[in-house]
Amino acid sequence: MLPLRSTLRFASSSSRLFSLSRRNASSLVLLEHKAGKLNDSSLSAVTAAKKLDGDAAGIVIGSKADVDGVLEQVKKIEGLSKIYTAADDAYANTIAENVTPLLAKFLPEKSITHFFAAHTAVGKNIFPRLAGALDTSMIADIIALESNGTEFTRPIYAGNAILKVNSSDKDKIKIVTVRTTSFDKAAVGSGSAAVEEITPVKAESATKFVSEELTVSSRPDLSSASKVVSGGRALKSQENFEKVLDPLADALGAAVGASRAAVDAGYADNSLQVGQTGKVVAPELYVAVGISGAIQHLAGMKESKLIVAINKDPDAPIFQVADAGLVADLFETVPELAKKISEAKA
Repeated sequence: MLPLRSTLRFASSSSRLFSLSRRNASSLVLLEHKAGKLNDSSLSAVTAAKKLDGDAAGIVIGSKADVDGVLEQVKKIEGLSKIYTAADDAYANTIAENVTPLLAKFLPEKSITHFFAAHTAVGKNIFPRLAGALDTSMIADIIALESNGTEFTRPIYAGNAILKVNSSDKDKIKIVTVRTTSFDKAAVGSGSAAVEEITPVKAESATKFVSEELTVSSRPDLSSASKVVSGGRALKSQENFEKVLDPLADALGAAVGASRAAVDAGYADNSLQVGQTGKVVAPELYVAVGISGAIQHLAGMKESKLIVAINKDPDAPIFQVADAGLVADLFETVPELAKKISEAKA
Protein backbone atom coordinates (compact mmCIF):
# COMPACT_ATOMS: atom_id res chain seq x y z
CA MET A 1 0.00 0.00 0.00
CA LEU A 2 1.43 3.39 -1.00
CA PRO A 3 2.03 6.04 1.69
CA LEU A 4 -0.94 8.33 2.22
CA ARG A 5 -0.48 11.78 0.73
CA SER A 6 -2.77 14.55 1.90
CA THR A 7 -2.92 18.31 1.47
CA LEU A 8 -3.06 20.69 4.42
CA ARG A 9 -3.46 24.48 4.30
CA PHE A 10 -2.18 26.86 6.95
CA ALA A 11 -1.82 30.62 7.22
CA SER A 12 0.36 32.58 9.58
CA SER A 13 -1.29 34.38 12.49
CA SER A 14 -1.53 37.81 10.84
CA SER A 15 -5.10 38.62 9.77
CA ARG A 16 -4.11 40.57 6.68
CA LEU A 17 -3.01 38.68 3.60
CA PHE A 18 -0.34 40.34 1.55
CA SER A 19 -0.73 39.88 -2.20
CA LEU A 20 2.48 40.42 -4.10
CA SER A 21 2.29 40.74 -7.86
CA ARG A 22 5.00 39.54 -10.20
CA ARG A 23 5.84 43.03 -11.36
CA ASN A 24 6.94 44.26 -7.93
CA ALA A 25 8.55 41.08 -6.70
CA SER A 26 12.30 41.32 -6.27
CA SER A 27 13.98 37.92 -5.91
CA LEU A 28 17.54 37.21 -4.84
CA VAL A 29 19.35 33.86 -4.79
CA LEU A 30 22.24 32.86 -2.56
CA LEU A 31 24.75 31.23 -4.91
CA GLU A 32 26.81 28.60 -3.09
CA HIS A 33 30.29 27.72 -4.22
CA LYS A 34 33.27 25.65 -3.17
CA ALA A 35 36.87 25.75 -4.39
CA GLY A 36 36.04 27.99 -7.33
CA LYS A 37 33.07 25.91 -8.48
CA LEU A 38 29.40 26.81 -8.29
CA ASN A 39 27.23 24.36 -6.36
CA ASP A 40 24.72 22.98 -8.88
CA SER A 41 22.04 23.00 -6.18
CA SER A 42 21.92 26.78 -6.41
CA LEU A 43 20.78 26.50 -10.02
CA SER A 44 17.55 24.89 -8.81
CA ALA A 45 17.04 27.83 -6.47
CA VAL A 46 17.49 30.16 -9.45
CA THR A 47 14.71 28.33 -11.29
CA ALA A 48 12.41 28.75 -8.29
CA ALA A 49 13.21 32.46 -8.09
CA LYS A 50 12.52 32.91 -11.80
CA LYS A 51 9.05 31.41 -11.39
CA LEU A 52 8.27 34.37 -9.16
CA ASP A 53 10.44 37.05 -10.71
CA GLY A 54 11.73 36.67 -14.25
CA ASP A 55 14.36 39.31 -13.51
CA ALA A 56 15.95 37.70 -10.44
CA ALA A 57 19.43 38.50 -9.08
CA GLY A 58 22.10 36.42 -7.36
CA ILE A 59 24.59 37.06 -4.59
CA VAL A 60 28.02 35.51 -4.12
CA ILE A 61 29.64 35.72 -0.67
CA GLY A 62 33.12 34.58 0.27
CA SER A 63 36.75 35.58 0.47
CA LYS A 64 38.09 37.65 -2.43
CA ALA A 65 39.75 34.57 -3.89
CA ASP A 66 36.51 32.59 -3.59
CA VAL A 67 34.43 35.29 -5.26
CA ASP A 68 36.93 35.93 -8.05
CA GLY A 69 37.22 32.20 -8.72
CA VAL A 70 33.50 31.62 -9.30
CA LEU A 71 32.39 35.00 -10.65
CA GLU A 72 32.78 34.29 -14.36
CA GLN A 73 30.72 31.15 -13.99
CA VAL A 74 27.84 32.72 -12.08
CA LYS A 75 27.67 35.68 -14.49
CA LYS A 76 26.65 33.20 -17.18
CA ILE A 77 23.65 31.78 -15.31
CA GLU A 78 20.64 32.32 -17.53
CA GLY A 79 17.82 34.28 -15.93
CA LEU A 80 19.88 36.41 -13.57
CA SER A 81 20.06 40.09 -14.44
CA LYS A 82 22.57 41.06 -11.74
CA ILE A 83 25.17 39.45 -9.51
CA TYR A 84 26.00 41.07 -6.17
CA THR A 85 29.34 40.18 -4.62
CA ALA A 86 30.57 40.52 -1.04
CA ALA A 87 34.22 39.66 -0.51
CA ASP A 88 35.91 39.46 2.87
CA ASP A 89 38.09 36.91 4.65
CA ALA A 90 35.39 36.60 7.35
CA TYR A 91 33.07 35.09 4.73
CA ALA A 92 35.56 32.46 3.53
CA ASN A 93 33.73 29.45 5.00
CA THR A 94 30.19 30.83 4.92
CA ILE A 95 29.86 30.92 8.69
CA ALA A 96 26.29 31.95 9.50
CA GLU A 97 27.31 34.25 12.35
CA ASN A 98 29.50 36.27 9.97
CA VAL A 99 27.28 36.25 6.89
CA THR A 100 23.93 37.02 8.55
CA PRO A 101 24.69 40.66 9.54
CA LEU A 102 25.64 41.40 5.93
CA LEU A 103 22.43 39.94 4.54
CA ALA A 104 20.24 41.46 7.24
CA LYS A 105 21.51 44.91 6.25
CA PHE A 106 21.66 44.36 2.49
CA LEU A 107 18.25 42.80 1.78
CA PRO A 108 16.09 45.68 3.11
CA GLU A 109 18.33 48.25 1.43
CA LYS A 110 17.74 46.66 -1.97
CA SER A 111 14.00 46.14 -1.34
CA ILE A 112 14.35 42.38 -1.77
CA THR A 113 10.99 40.67 -1.31
CA HIS A 114 12.09 37.02 -1.64
CA PHE A 115 15.45 35.48 -0.80
CA PHE A 116 16.06 31.93 -2.04
CA ALA A 117 18.71 29.28 -1.43
CA ALA A 118 19.00 25.55 -1.97
CA HIS A 119 17.94 23.43 1.01
CA THR A 120 21.54 22.35 1.63
CA ALA A 121 23.71 22.47 4.74
CA VAL A 122 24.62 26.08 3.91
CA GLY A 123 21.03 27.18 3.39
CA LYS A 124 19.82 25.35 6.50
CA ASN A 125 22.58 26.99 8.51
CA ILE A 126 22.25 30.62 7.39
CA PHE A 127 18.57 31.08 6.65
CA PRO A 128 17.02 30.35 10.07
CA ARG A 129 19.41 32.83 11.70
CA LEU A 130 18.70 35.38 8.97
CA ALA A 131 14.94 34.97 9.37
CA GLY A 132 15.32 35.62 13.08
CA ALA A 133 17.43 38.71 12.46
CA LEU A 134 14.78 40.06 10.08
CA ASP A 135 11.90 39.05 12.37
CA THR A 136 10.20 37.04 9.66
CA SER A 137 9.21 33.41 9.18
CA MET A 138 11.40 30.98 7.31
CA ILE A 139 9.72 28.81 4.67
CA ALA A 140 11.84 25.68 4.27
CA ASP A 141 12.26 22.94 1.67
CA ILE A 142 9.61 24.07 -0.81
CA ILE A 143 8.66 21.93 -3.79
CA ALA A 144 6.44 24.52 -5.52
CA LEU A 145 5.38 28.16 -5.28
CA GLU A 146 2.62 30.31 -6.71
CA SER A 147 3.24 33.44 -8.77
CA ASN A 148 1.57 35.64 -6.14
CA GLY A 149 4.68 35.13 -4.01
CA THR A 150 2.80 34.24 -0.82
CA GLU A 151 1.81 30.60 -1.29
CA PHE A 152 4.37 27.81 -1.08
CA THR A 153 4.17 24.01 -1.06
CA ARG A 154 6.43 21.78 1.04
CA PRO A 155 6.45 18.14 2.16
CA ILE A 156 5.98 17.17 5.82
CA TYR A 157 5.95 13.89 7.74
CA ALA A 158 8.72 12.40 5.59
CA GLY A 159 6.83 13.36 2.45
CA ASN A 160 3.63 11.54 3.40
CA ALA A 161 1.68 14.80 3.51
CA ILE A 162 1.97 17.97 1.46
CA LEU A 163 1.57 21.31 3.23
CA LYS A 164 0.50 24.53 1.53
CA VAL A 165 1.84 27.53 3.42
CA ASN A 166 0.15 30.86 2.79
CA SER A 167 2.37 33.61 4.15
CA SER A 168 0.59 36.72 5.39
CA ASP A 169 3.62 38.60 6.71
CA LYS A 170 2.94 41.97 5.13
CA ASP A 171 5.98 43.89 3.93
CA LYS A 172 8.37 41.26 5.30
CA ILE A 173 11.01 39.49 3.28
CA LYS A 174 10.23 35.86 2.47
CA ILE A 175 13.19 33.65 3.43
CA VAL A 176 12.88 30.44 1.40
CA THR A 177 14.92 27.27 0.88
CA VAL A 178 14.24 25.06 -2.14
CA ARG A 179 14.19 21.28 -2.47
CA THR A 180 16.55 20.93 -5.40
CA THR A 181 15.00 17.74 -6.80
CA SER A 182 11.71 19.59 -7.40
CA PHE A 183 13.09 22.30 -9.71
CA ASP A 184 15.10 21.97 -12.90
CA LYS A 185 18.56 23.48 -12.88
CA ALA A 186 18.92 26.85 -14.56
CA ALA A 187 21.15 26.77 -17.60
CA VAL A 188 24.67 28.18 -17.49
CA GLY A 189 26.23 29.55 -20.64
CA SER A 190 24.51 32.45 -22.37
CA GLY A 191 23.79 34.67 -19.36
CA SER A 192 25.47 38.03 -19.06
CA ALA A 193 24.59 39.42 -15.65
CA ALA A 194 25.98 42.74 -14.49
CA VAL A 195 28.12 42.71 -11.36
CA GLU A 196 27.80 45.01 -8.36
CA GLU A 197 30.09 44.89 -5.34
CA ILE A 198 28.60 45.47 -1.91
CA THR A 199 30.42 46.62 1.19
CA PRO A 200 31.16 43.89 3.76
CA VAL A 201 29.63 44.20 7.21
CA LYS A 202 31.90 43.39 10.11
CA ALA A 203 30.41 41.09 12.73
CA GLU A 204 31.62 40.26 16.21
CA SER A 205 31.39 36.49 16.49
CA ALA A 206 32.84 33.91 18.84
CA THR A 207 32.43 31.25 16.16
CA LYS A 208 35.64 30.38 14.35
CA PHE A 209 36.33 28.01 11.49
CA VAL A 210 38.67 25.26 12.64
CA SER A 211 38.87 22.60 9.92
CA GLU A 212 36.87 20.40 7.60
CA GLU A 213 37.20 16.84 6.38
CA LEU A 214 36.03 16.15 2.84
CA THR A 215 35.22 12.76 1.39
CA VAL A 216 36.86 12.60 -2.03
CA SER A 217 35.51 10.15 -4.59
CA SER A 218 36.07 9.53 -8.28
CA ARG A 219 32.40 8.66 -8.65
CA PRO A 220 29.66 11.18 -9.50
CA ASP A 221 28.42 13.44 -6.72
CA LEU A 222 25.55 11.73 -4.91
CA SER A 223 23.31 14.81 -4.85
CA SER A 224 23.42 15.38 -8.61
CA ALA A 225 24.18 11.91 -10.04
CA SER A 226 21.84 10.55 -12.73
CA LYS A 227 22.27 7.02 -11.38
CA VAL A 228 22.57 5.91 -7.75
CA VAL A 229 23.21 2.51 -6.21
CA SER A 230 22.37 2.39 -2.49
CA GLY A 231 22.93 -0.32 0.08
CA GLY A 232 21.27 -1.15 3.36
CA ARG A 233 21.84 -3.06 6.56
CA ALA A 234 21.36 -6.41 4.80
CA LEU A 235 24.89 -6.08 3.40
CA LYS A 236 26.08 -7.01 6.93
CA SER A 237 29.54 -5.34 6.90
CA GLN A 238 31.61 -2.54 5.40
CA GLU A 239 33.62 -5.10 3.47
CA ASN A 240 30.47 -6.53 1.89
CA PHE A 241 29.11 -3.04 1.24
CA GLU A 242 32.12 -2.17 -0.90
CA LYS A 243 32.56 -5.63 -2.40
CA VAL A 244 28.95 -5.93 -3.55
CA LEU A 245 28.02 -2.34 -4.45
CA ASP A 246 31.20 -0.95 -5.98
CA PRO A 247 31.28 -3.24 -9.07
CA LEU A 248 27.63 -2.47 -9.83
CA ALA A 249 28.14 1.25 -9.36
CA ASP A 250 31.23 1.15 -11.58
CA ALA A 251 29.39 -0.79 -14.28
CA LEU A 252 26.52 1.72 -14.27
CA GLY A 253 28.68 4.82 -13.82
CA ALA A 254 26.64 5.52 -10.71
CA ALA A 255 27.13 7.24 -7.36
CA VAL A 256 26.96 5.14 -4.20
CA GLY A 257 24.44 5.84 -1.46
CA ALA A 258 23.39 4.20 1.78
CA SER A 259 20.44 3.90 4.11
CA ARG A 260 20.70 5.34 7.62
CA ALA A 261 20.82 1.82 9.02
CA ALA A 262 23.93 1.09 6.94
CA VAL A 263 25.56 4.35 8.00
CA ASP A 264 24.73 3.83 11.69
CA ALA A 265 26.19 0.32 11.47
CA GLY A 266 29.44 1.75 10.12
CA TYR A 267 29.18 0.20 6.66
CA ALA A 268 29.29 3.57 4.89
CA ASP A 269 30.34 7.16 5.50
CA ASN A 270 27.54 9.49 6.60
CA SER A 271 28.13 11.62 3.48
CA LEU A 272 26.49 8.76 1.55
CA GLN A 273 23.27 8.70 3.56
CA VAL A 274 20.07 9.05 1.56
CA GLY A 275 16.87 9.90 3.38
CA GLN A 276 15.01 12.36 5.54
CA THR A 277 18.11 13.07 7.66
CA GLY A 278 20.52 12.59 4.77
CA LYS A 279 20.51 13.68 1.14
CA VAL A 280 17.42 13.93 -1.03
CA VAL A 281 18.08 12.56 -4.51
CA ALA A 282 15.99 12.13 -7.64
CA PRO A 283 18.19 10.36 -10.22
CA GLU A 284 17.07 8.75 -13.46
CA LEU A 285 17.87 5.35 -11.90
CA TYR A 286 17.90 4.41 -8.22
CA VAL A 287 18.94 0.87 -7.28
CA ALA A 288 18.11 -0.09 -3.68
CA VAL A 289 20.13 -3.11 -2.57
CA GLY A 290 19.19 -4.74 0.72
CA ILE A 291 17.13 -1.73 1.81
CA SER A 292 13.83 -2.48 3.53
CA GLY A 293 12.26 0.89 2.74
CA ALA A 294 11.62 2.78 5.96
CA ILE A 295 9.63 5.97 5.35
CA GLN A 296 12.64 8.06 6.35
CA HIS A 297 14.64 6.52 3.50
CA LEU A 298 11.77 6.77 1.03
CA ALA A 299 11.55 10.50 1.75
CA GLY A 300 15.01 10.90 0.25
CA MET A 301 14.60 8.92 -2.97
CA LYS A 302 10.99 8.23 -3.92
CA GLU A 303 11.01 11.02 -6.55
CA SER A 304 13.56 9.01 -8.57
CA LYS A 305 12.46 8.36 -12.14
CA LEU A 306 13.09 4.58 -12.08
CA ILE A 307 13.42 2.68 -8.80
CA VAL A 308 14.82 -0.86 -8.80
CA ALA A 309 14.72 -2.85 -5.54
CA ILE A 310 16.65 -6.01 -4.72
CA ASN A 311 15.67 -7.69 -1.45
CA LYS A 312 15.06 -11.26 -0.33
CA ASP A 313 12.02 -10.23 1.71
CA PRO A 314 8.98 -10.09 -0.63
CA ASP A 315 7.09 -8.00 1.93
CA ALA A 316 9.73 -5.28 2.22
CA PRO A 317 8.10 -1.82 1.97
CA ILE A 318 10.62 -0.79 -0.70
CA PHE A 319 8.71 -2.88 -3.22
CA GLN A 320 5.66 -0.64 -2.77
CA VAL A 321 7.45 2.28 -4.42
CA ALA A 322 9.73 0.32 -6.77
CA ASP A 323 9.12 0.29 -10.52
CA ALA A 324 10.99 -3.00 -10.77
CA GLY A 325 11.68 -5.46 -7.97
CA LEU A 326 13.72 -8.62 -7.62
CA VAL A 327 13.16 -10.97 -4.69
CA ALA A 328 16.54 -12.66 -4.41
CA ASP A 329 19.71 -13.03 -2.38
CA LEU A 330 21.67 -9.84 -3.03
CA PHE A 331 25.02 -11.57 -2.51
CA GLU A 332 24.32 -13.75 -5.53
CA THR A 333 22.23 -11.42 -7.66
CA VAL A 334 24.15 -8.14 -7.52
CA PRO A 335 27.57 -9.51 -8.60
CA GLU A 336 25.84 -11.35 -11.46
CA LEU A 337 24.01 -8.19 -12.47
CA ALA A 338 27.24 -6.15 -12.42
CA LYS A 339 28.91 -8.80 -14.57
CA LYS A 340 26.11 -8.81 -17.14
CA ILE A 341 26.10 -5.02 -17.41
CA SER A 342 29.89 -4.91 -17.85
CA GLU A 343 29.72 -7.57 -20.56
CA ALA A 344 26.94 -5.72 -22.37
CA LYS A 345 29.00 -2.54 -22.39
CA ALA A 346 32.15 -4.27 -23.62
